[in-house]
Amino acid sequence: MSLKLALLLALLATSAGIGFGYLLRLLISLGKKGSIELDIKQMEISSKEEARRIILEAEARGEEIIKKTQSEFKEREARVKKTEDRLVNKEDFLDKRTLDLSKETEEIKKKVAETVSLQEKAKMLIGERQIELSKMAGLSSSEAKNELLKTVQKEAEEDLLIRMQKLEAEGEEKLEMRAKAILSTAIQRLAVSTASAMMGTTVSLPTDELKGKIIGKEGRNIKAFERATGVEVIVDDTPNSITLSSFDPVRRAVAKLALDNLIADGRIQPAKIEEFVEKALAETNQIIKEKGEQAAIECEVYNLDPKLISILGRLYFRSSYGQNVLDHSIEMSHLAGMIAQELGADVAIAKAGALLHDIGKALDHEVSGTHVDIGRRILARFNVSEDIIKAMQSHHEEYPYETIESVIVQTADAISGGRPGARRDTAERYLKRLGDLEAIALSCEGVEKAYALSAGREVRVFVMPDKVSDLEAKKMARDIAIRIESELKYPGEIKVNVIREARSIEFAR
Repeated sequence: MSLKLALLLALLATSAGIGFGYLLRLLISLGKKGSIELDIKQMEISSKEEARRIILEAEARGEEIIKKTQSEFKEREARVKKTEDRLVNKEDFLDKRTLDLSKETEEIKKKVAETVSLQEKAKMLIGERQIELSKMAGLSSSEAKNELLKTVQKEAEEDLLIRMQKLEAEGEEKLEMRAKAILSTAIQRLAVSTASAMMGTTVSLPTDELKGKIIGKEGRNIKAFERATGVEVIVDDTPNSITLSSFDPVRRAVAKLALDNLIADGRIQPAKIEEFVEKALAETNQIIKEKGEQAAIECEVYNLDPKLISILGRLYFRSSYGQNVLDHSIEMSHLAGMIAQELGADVAIAKAGALLHDIGKALDHEVSGTHVDIGRRILARFNVSEDIIKAMQSHHEEYPYETIESVIVQTADAISGGRPGARRDTAERYLKRLGDLEAIALSCEGVEKAYALSAGREVRVFVMPDKVSDLEAKKMARDIAIRIESELKYPGEIKVNVIREARSIEFAR
């Protein structure tokens, strides 16, 4: 009985637990369902608000775009309208201009017709007048014309001569002023110092006792040095110095460099002398190459063969009338470039021709021919441009001027060689040149006296007016200039000034 009751109670308790659990699950499910529905409802409300906001923004943006488009359309319509109005005005103007041109054309045709008619009438009147004049003078038209021409020619001959001389003088004056302006500008833009090269080079010694060491026992050292270098060593009483003498400046440079190094080394003996001379020769060749490269770079002359540049560098050790040839060539290159720029010529050709104009002097004692011919052969061998060869070959007038650059190079050579202080000349040569100038002028018939002035740059010739006319004076000036060019050698140019002065003297008593 108790077992059944226990089983019954357990069954009831199980049933109650199951029912309570189901009820609890149902309540939980209903709670979750309500929460999900609430979330869904909330999301639906948010979505509708978001959609309403997007629609409002789209409508606002659409209205803005419509307004902007309408504004642009109105502006375009206004521009099109303005263009149409302008075209209409142009058409009206063109129509009016066409009518005006038509009227002007008609008026011109009328004037041309009137002019032709007047010309015909004038011809008729001239013919009638000529017939009347012929009847009155008893001469034909051709005879009267000849008489008139003779009279006019005779009366106007002197006037024409004066006017021609005046025009010629004015033209020469203008050309001379222009030439002087170009040359003075070029000279002012270039200032180069001039160092004179002598036949001897002085070497300073730290002490006077080194002279004995350089001479050596029984003169062995000095003989070895002279044999290795080819220069003459002059040891005199001048304190702390000796002189190296040679006509070849390259030899003097090698000797000086070798002697300076021997003095610094202190071991002066025949074996060391030969060693140091070889080193000095190599260093001198390097100096020659560097000097050539520096000159080409300074003058902006490029694309030259390295061997040609080395030959150019040898001019650093050459001198002409006391003027360093490489410095002279560089100076000429700058001058030629300035003049070519002023005249509109080829600056590069002018500068290259001036820089290389004396290249033949680097070898002229080793090769036969003038330095111009040697230079032409050197440049042709190294495939230098024919224009550059033409520019350099005429600087001593051995070849004709073929280009304007050749004239510029010759002019630059005259400026560089003829400027004050550029070159040295002996007093005897200077006085002889002045005497030769005066002798040439005095040898002409009708010359009263002649003077050489301005350091031989001008010769003034006074002629007798009763023996020499104005035209003969002009011819005399030209003849004297030609004789000076053919008989004398001089840098630059010489002005020949022939003066004819007529004086009429009377006395009132």
